[in-house]
Parts: sequence; structure tokens; C-alpha cells
Amino acid sequence: MDVSSLLIPAVLFFALGFIAQVIRSDLKFPPDLAKALSIYLLIGIGLKGGIELSHADLGHALNAVAAALVLGFGLPIAAYAILVAGRLDKLNASAIAAHYGSVSAGTFLTAIAYLQAQQITFESYPVIMLALMESPAIIVGLLLARFSRNGARGEDDARENHMGELLRDAFTNGSVMLLFGAMAIGLLVKPASLATITPFYEVLFMGVLSLFLLEMGMEAGKRIGEFGRAGAFLIAFGVAMPLIGAAAGIAIGHAWLGFGEGGVLLVAVLGASASYIAVPPAMRLAIPEANPSFYLTLSLGVTFPFNVLVGIPFYHYVIKNLLA
Repeated sequence: MDVSSLLIPAVLFFALGFIAQVIRSDLKFPPDLAKALSIYLLIGIGLKGGIELSHADLGHALNAVAAALVLGFGLPIAAYAILVAGRLDKLNASAIAAHYGSVSAGTFLTAIAYLQAQQITFESYPVIMLALMESPAIIVGLLLARFSRNGARGEDDARENHMGELLRDAFTNGSVMLLFGAMAIGLLVKPASLATITPFYEVLFMGVLSLFLLEMGMEAGKRIGEFGRAGAFLIAFGVAMPLIGAAAGIAIGHAWLGFGEGGVLLVAVLGASASYIAVPPAMRLAIPEANPSFYLTLSLGVTFPFNVLVGIPFYHYVIKNLLA
């Protein structure tokens, strides 16, 4: 595995933010800037996906949708089984499992930056998968918690009453809406009209991504002190589950979808990543008994830095040997 592949600005800015937080620098991010950067990045990848899809084959697109649903429903069930086998209580296991069936847009964007730095092309279909995989994992997490909870019937009825609201939120989540909306715009608008805005989303994209990952590095650094509370088993899970998800993603991307090197890597990253934006608020509302420091520490403090600093180049190394 080539260590120099990590020396791209986006990854180094993540490391800078992480180090700044660990050494207790007074570096701070302006309030709400990270949210604004996320909106820009999601629109950028959605537009790119829509433009590519305007030239794509419908059959391949439907295959990608099916693959996304398999990963989105299958991975949280696998994560839940592992966590319960490790003797974690079922409600915490349900909340954590939902994070590992969902996706991290930040990890996905870092993988795109990695591929672009090495001038490796990739298919547009993983963008569809990215948009789809937020909702199934939330639904699975809610159902697992519902089946695991042994509270009073009145409490169960109350949960059921706002479960419909939570399911609606899963499908109308802002990240999902931005991705699907931007893809629709890229798909429907004529190239001549898109030419007026595409430079804004192409020329500035990598610079904005670097700022976003700087902030993510700072957030990950804040979580490092919570490792002791998470416990050795959970920390091991935070590294092992991405490897399991990546293996599933590689198998699906290569054997099922027939993608090339870049596309398979993106599917592997979708399988390996864990949500830290869309899923935490849903789990906080639906499963208040679960410990937020567990799932936030794992997704943002363990799995995200592991994928960015080690996982992406490792998955690429495996894929290159597989396709050789």
C-alpha cells in the first residue's frame, strides 16, 4: 500500500484539524459554516451525478438502487448481531447499528478526492447509492429498537405514534433531499444552462472539501477523550465493522455491479462508512435510552478517521489486487 496516496490536501487538512484539537489549540470554526459547506458539497456531487446519469443506462441505475437497498438494510442487521453477541444491551446496539448501515458523505467525498488525485475515473451510480442509503438504516434501527424494547404498552404506543414521523424524516432528510434534488437538476437541465453554474461547483469543490474536513478533524479530535468510556470492544467494533462493510461493498461493486476500479472503491467506502449527521438526531429521539457518546464516538471518533487515514488506501490496494 502506497503511503504517499494519503498526501492529498483534503486528508492533510483533516489531520491538521485533529492535531489542533488534540494539542488544545484555540483554533475554532465559525458557527454554522460546516453546515453551509455540507450543503455546497452535497449539491456539487448531486449535480455531477445527475449530469452523468443523463448519459447513463436505466438498467444499470436500477441495479445500483437494488445494491444500495441490500447494503442499507443488510449492514445494520449484521452490525446489530455483532454488538449483541459482544453483550452490548439491545437498545444501544440498535442505535449504533443504524449508524453503520447509513453513510458518511464526508468519507465519500474524501474517496472522490483520493480518486481525482490519482486521476482514476469512476462511475456516477454510487452517487445514487449515497442518497438512498441514509433512510434504510434509520428504518432498521427503529425496528430493532421497537422489537428490543420491553417497556409498558403505553410507552410502546407513544413510540409508535412518532415512529411514523421518524420514518417520514428518514425519507425527507435534508441531505437526501439535496442529493436527489441536485441530481434531478443535473439530469433535467440542458447542458448549456448548467454551464452557467458548473464552474462554481467544480473549480471550488476541492478547496471547500478541505475546509469541511478541517472541521471534521476538529470534531474527531474532541471525541478522542471518550475512547475510555466506549470500551475496548466498541473501539474494536469501530474498526472491524468498516472492514466488513468494505468487503461487502467490494463484492457488490465488482461481482454484481461490474464497476471499474474507481466505482468499486466508492461502493466499498459506502459500505465502510458510518453516519454522523443524519442518523444521530433520529436515534436521539427514537432511542433516548441509548448512550450518545457511544454512537458519536464510534462514528466520528473511530470509524471516520480510520476510513480517511487508513481505510480508503487499504480498500484501494485490495481492489487493485482483485482486478489485476
